[in-house]
Amino acid sequence: MTETVTSLQNSAVKLAAALQQKKRREESGLFVVEGVRLCEELLASGWEIEFGLFTESAASQERAAQLIQEAGRRCRMTQVSEAVLAKAAETEQPQGVLFAARQVVVPINQLLSAENQMFVVVDGVQDPGNLGTILRTADAAGADAVIVTAGSTDPFSGKALRASMGSIFHLPLAVGICHADLLTAFGQAKVRLFATALEAASCYLEADFRGSLAVVFGNEGKGVSTELLAHADRNLFIPIYGQAESLNVAAAAAVILYEAARQRRG
Repeated sequence: MTETVTSLQNSAVKLAAALQQKKRREESGLFVVEGVRLCEELLASGWEIEFGLFTESAASQERAAQLIQEAGRRCRMTQVSEAVLAKAAETEQPQGVLFAARQVVVPINQLLSAENQMFVVVDGVQDPGNLGTILRTADAAGADAVIVTAGSTDPFSGKALRASMGSIFHLPLAVGICHADLLTAFGQAKVRLFATALEAASCYLEADFRGSLAVVFGNEGKGVSTELLAHADRNLFIPIYGQAESLNVAAAAAVILYEAARQRRG
């Protein structure tokens, strides 16, 4: 019979709970993944898993039990009470299993080793749901990597992870990149820079998205930073035909990235 941890003072439980805070994620390089589907995506990705927590109820379900058994070959799995898992988890109704894993981020120069790549740059986006959705869209549209600039929300937060639906495990990711380093790297690799903007911009349907390219999507309120706009090879806008002021940044990313995908695969 498997012993069930009921103490909130258990070291793994305390660490998992602490990783809800961005500061602790940055200090440790770890993050928490919750739920059967996301944990399956993590396991399939090959990313390093530090430990896992699960409940007796989850272990009695076939799909979760298979996940727990497979994960047990790679890391320490600890059965905990429902109350303890609720403390360790971020979601209000956890699915009975969570993993703590090590973040995988790539230096920007390593991303630029091949030609004719398409990069998605997330510049100052603050809503984790928007960031996660952009990650998911970038993955679906065939982007080669996602670059998150300094000052953006954390892609390893629980809400961003859930919004990405596992796409964070599929794409190379650079995080916390300052504008100067980004522009230097793109300049050296001869990557064209397209930025979404409302002024001095042309319709995205007129742009040529082929070749080595980065498309920048900016902050929900302020848009793309003035520094990146000043160095953009082309500014893009999406025409609005109704009375809406603009599109949500994640919706705009979907529109533009799928036009890019159409051209690049045409």
